[in-house]
Amino acid sequence: MNITGRTKLLGVMGHPVTHSLSPLMHNAAIAALGLDYVYVALPIAPERLGEALTGLAAIGMVGFNLTIPHKQTVMPYLAEVSDLARAIGAVNTVWRTEAGWHGTNTDVAGFIAPLQTMGRDWSQATVVCLGNGGAARAVVAGADQLGCRSIQVFGRSPEKLAQFQQSWQSSPIGAKLSVHAWGDLAGAIGAADLIVNTTPIGMQPNVDVSPLSPAETLAIRSGTIVYDLIYVPRPTQLLQQAQSQGAIVVDGLEMLVQQGAAALRIWTAADIPIGIMRQTLEQHLGGGSRSPVK
Repeated sequence: MNITGRTKLLGVMGHPVTHSLSPLMHNAAIAALGLDYVYVALPIAPERLGEALTGLAAIGMVGFNLTIPHKQTVMPYLAEVSDLARAIGAVNTVWRTEAGWHGTNTDVAGFIAPLQTMGRDWSQATVVCLGNGGAARAVVAGADQLGCRSIQVFGRSPEKLAQFQQSWQSSPIGAKLSVHAWGDLAGAIGAADLIVNTTPIGMQPNVDVSPLSPAETLAIRSGTIVYDLIYVPRPTQLLQQAQSQGAIVVDGLEMLVQQGAAALRIWTAADIPIGIMRQTLEQHLGGGSRSPVK
């Protein structure tokens, strides 16, 4: 990759962000496409977000991704926010328009991409979502886009669960969404068609734990899809156990790749080489990197 005086700038903004794998996969795709772009990490402290956005506009930055802690706090600074991002309550992809910065969320597209290739009829599907944080919001929106019949969200805090459900009440999604105490999981696992872990349970360095108890794991039906948004380690304890039950397992690497490809498509309008992005990350992670975060 040759950086010139005409090179266009892309990046990922977070705090911290030095661990990010996004520059690795984006620059591999940019090089394969022969585009005069470069994608860099942007370490922006929360209290500097507003001035950072002004500065990035001043230097003509094309666009950027957002990771922790900026996905929610960036929204008031944007001139336009997509309906999808407003429904989720988080923005992860931003680009410049004549009106200013425009934001959307490609996490939903990233989440559902591997599921859309499975040839399933989702119209009668029941989804069990483990956790009720920011990632769970993308899962709920994605399950709705797939056309799933029922979305059940499980969490440990009654207050946070109530807030989660309340936040969807003005959306059509609210009619198919229900929230449940974590202790009620055992009765739901056996009826689930898709189980998604959005919690950090099982992430490096605590790789020997699973969000499901042994009894809950045994309730997984053969053919159920178990999707863990964690991608380090590969596979997680949850996915190992689910596979032993005959489940179809998906880890979070594909979501990382697909949400990144969707963002790069917005910025460049190019036909993105997703296979190169995936291969680059697989080779990097296989080489000993233990970074668990976008």
